[in-house]
Amino acid sequence: MTVMETSLSFDTEPLGKWSEPMEYVVDRERLVAYANATNETRGEYLNGDIASPVFNVVPAFQVIAPLTLNMPPADKRMMGLHGEQDFRFHRPIEAGMSLVTRAMPIGITPRSTGSLITVKGETTTADGVPVVDQYVTVFIRTAISPEKLGDEPPTRDYVREPESIAAITQTFDVDQSFRYMGASGDVMPLHSDNTTARKWGFPGIILHGNCTFAFATRSLVDEVAGGDPRRVKRLAVRFSRWVTPHDTITTRIFRAGSSDGISTYSFESLLADGTPCLSDGLIEVID
Repeated sequence: MTVMETSLSFDTEPLGKWSEPMEYVVDRERLVAYANATNETRGEYLNGDIASPVFNVVPAFQVIAPLTLNMPPADKRMMGLHGEQDFRFHRPIEAGMSLVTRAMPIGITPRSTGSLITVKGETTTADGVPVVDQYVTVFIRTAISPEKLGDEPPTRDYVREPESIAAITQTFDVDQSFRYMGASGDVMPLHSDNTTARKWGFPGIILHGNCTFAFATRSLVDEVAGGDPRRVKRLAVRFSRWVTPHDTITTRIFRAGSSDGISTYSFESLLADGTPCLSDGLIEVID
């Protein structure tokens, strides 16, 4: 069977339709576990008072993940990699909150070596107060849709200054992916089993993209938001290369404009050899 023949079996039925809403009760111990799994150092995270920004994927994961997993052709479902993540924050997540998330696939976009599936998620409190909107894009390697359907991920329009204002280097722990699996609920075997990871074309276990993103976000919040996640209004990135627990990343931050009380910064994270693993990063911060 050819790639194109396989690609014809994309399930397009969910496109443009909201899922059933699902409830998620925010447990303080889960917030603490996530903070520890991403090597956070800020006390309000480690005490479980509020969630670190990238934790916002966790309540939505139970809704969004089945869509991105089940829409590709059956024999390509393990070929998916996180492509992009784009958060729009309304308020922080706090321990004890009851959250409700619904999600809608908005598009399938063919590329030369695969296809993007983009899903929009909306999370609110139980009484309907917005918490976070997010766009999740998954790249399905080698499964090429015969046509573009729906919308692509939102664009990030900015002009960054040429010189970085900060460069922060971070290293991962050997057990990072295992700790992140337990805290996030994402138990894909690519992150825990070397044999499975190698079968699907990787050198061994790879980190969750959002784990790498959480590391970079810690640097961003410290450097441009004064350590206060409540000031962050938008946080978006492209996952441009997989990362292993043995890697080191350096996150470079650039000014990219200011308007109406919001400052915009661009960022990228590079591996030790200079290869970008996070690119086209954007953070918007209340001044």
